[in-house]
Amino acid sequence: MPLINVKVIEGVFTPEQKTQIAERLTDAMVSIEGENMRQVTWCVIDEVNSGDWAIAGQCLTTEAVHALAAGGPATA
Repeated sequence: MPLINVKVIEGVFTPEQKTQIAERLTDAMVSIEGENMRQVTWCVIDEVNSGDWAIAGQCLTTEAVHALAAGGPATA
């Protein structure tokens, strides 16, 4: 059965946003595989510790992601 695995940096998304992620990704899979598969489509959201996620060799923190989302630079 389908397993959707999402990794995010801790503290970036609220519980409500994580629910939306799970619902919308499940909807996307069901649009491909058919409604009968909804009940067996799993979605796991893993939170990675702040600073344990690196892009281009630079560790990214929760604060940096919030700054980026606000339109600023993603500084560590």
